[in-house]
Amino acid sequence: MARAEALRSQPSPRLPDSIQKILALPAQDGRVFAPADIRVEPSDVFVASFPKCGTTWMQQIVHGLRTGGSMDFEEISLVIPWLEFPQLSGVDVGGPQVARPRAFKSHLRWEVIPKGGRYLYITRAPADALVSFYHFLEGWMFEPGAYSVADIYEGVFLNELLFGNYWTHLRSWWQVRERDDVLLMTYEDLIEDLEGAVRRIGGFMGLDVDDALAAKVTHQASFGFMHAHQGQFDDHPTTVALNALAGLPLEVRTTKVRTGRVGDSARLPASIHAALEAAWKEDIEGPLGIPSYARLRQLLNESRDCASD
Repeated sequence: MARAEALRSQPSPRLPDSIQKILALPAQDGRVFAPADIRVEPSDVFVASFPKCGTTWMQQIVHGLRTGGSMDFEEISLVIPWLEFPQLSGVDVGGPQVARPRAFKSHLRWEVIPKGGRYLYITRAPADALVSFYHFLEGWMFEPGAYSVADIYEGVFLNELLFGNYWTHLRSWWQVRERDDVLLMTYEDLIEDLEGAVRRIGGFMGLDVDDALAAKVTHQASFGFMHAHQGQFDDHPTTVALNALAGLPLEVRTTKVRTGRVGDSARLPASIHAALEAAWKEDIEGPLGIPSYARLRQLLNESRDCASD
């Protein structure tokens, strides 16, 4: 009785009230960041991306293709585990999985991801990635409305976090895009032709994708379907564990299925668009000679068309 009263009298956990506290959370300072040391099999598929660029979407496609469209899972990270945070999900990351090929989620750059498997990398226009990043953190890592998109851009998005920043991440994977064991795709390509992307991903995984399977996986990877089943795509096993570790409210959740649109960044302030363009010019156009994200997509699609001729 006395213990219960003592617990009730303790202050309730609060969300971080400063950018510094967000950056100091355990997942950011390395206390739980420990990529699993797995024995990579040649058929293993690594779903890789910078955060908020379509990772969960790609996980759903990969799992649907390898299982014939099974939705028999509590949350997608329990059947396609996150390589970097094995402590949080409680999954034996290197163990057997419910289907083959095995698949793993990762936000690691090419230089540090385990080698020997096959790698599906998805990228996204940086402005849209920023907006998604902001809404992912809002209400979980900070009180709704406490910070503007500009605050998160300057304080978090530009930082070299555990995975680097958006631009270092993209450069890392762009340099290996022509390898036979790497398939680099864009979020916008999936929006424009989801079934075509599903078929291409299946072929890259070494699977036979007939019309029925392509149609089923495409339907289950649609925004409407994933939104209706968003509890299976909210990363709650990891979120709950991180909340407990970081002293955040246990009931706080986030979502990974928000709008499924391209162009949500149109309402960003002109100053943020200008800052993003300046960062692209310095970090992508400078070293790679690619003047815009639109041109990067064009080059990627041209190389794909040449490979299919």
